Amino acid sequence: MRDNPSHSEELREYEYHGMSVNGFVMLVFTFLVIPALFIADLVIWGEESPEVSVPVAVVLSILFILGTVGYFVQEPNESRVMIFFGKYVGTFKRVGFYWVNPFITRRKLSLRVRNMDIEPIKVNDRCGNPVMIGMVLVWKIRDTYRAVFDIDTGSTPGGSFNTGALESFVAIQSDAALREVAGHYAYDAPDADAGNSELTLRGGGHEINELLEHKINERLKIAGMEVVEARINNLSYAPEIAAVMLRRQQATAIISAREKIVEGAVSMVRMALKEIDSEKLASFTEAQRAAMVSNLLVVLCSDEPATPVLNTSSN
Repeated sequence: MRDNPSHSEELREYEYHGMSVNGFVMLVFTFLVIPALFIADLVIWGEESPEVSVPVAVVLSILFILGTVGYFVQEPNESRVMIFFGKYVGTFKRVGFYWVNPFITRRKLSLRVRNMDIEPIKVNDRCGNPVMIGMVLVWKIRDTYRAVFDIDTGSTPGGSFNTGALESFVAIQSDAALREVAGHYAYDAPDADAGNSELTLRGGGHEINELLEHKINERLKIAGMEVVEARINNLSYAPEIAAVMLRRQQATAIISAREKIVEGAVSMVRMALKEIDSEKLASFTEAQRAAMVSNLLVVLCSDEPATPVLNTSSN
């Protein structure tokens, strides 16, 4: 299901502009200023005006408790999705030690690049042959809003994001995209078309990887993720037809080699006859010429070394 275009802007990630204070400044306020005021309240009004001292002590105690809750440390390539009573108020990406409103829920997300090795799966190529195909995926989170709110992932008790659910989503969608791409192309080009330029899984290389990357990105963008690179790292026939296809490839290689041998032999025979005629080394009848061509082709095309035969007849 596609996003409603009229709501595309409000679903997009934006930077958090709410209150954020340097954590070290707040440490001074929380652990020095508030305790000092608390002691002063007890000393000044504790005995003389308890009706004033008690409310002030309660307020200072609440401020102290709230002050200890809002601290967090953020490292490079990390972010926190800020949620204030269910409302998204921005994504915090600054690096360092900070204090924010303690009533804001902070969902921690890593923006670092991650690797995923998709185990080989069995699919049928365009010709119906079962093949085993696997890939390596490099991906990262691009839109923190979509990653948190557009897919059901849940979160850990400490407020960190459940990255395992994200990885599961990426694995399932990548598997589906891999099956789709593999089903549209043949494993290898047909034997009959030696000069065929048709794109295949085995010979496609860069083009297949680019198409695979595009297909996966189409599926992951709804969850705010981006594929940096997708590359096929395992490609073979399924075990049940591997032996048959190996013999087929061997036969194709033998036929191709024989074609080259015959082509070269014919060229050499033509050159030999031309040299003999131009140098007038001998004259042949049509029958002798045919026999000579036959003998030369046998010698040049044979797998075994030829055994010379000397003609001692004077005829």
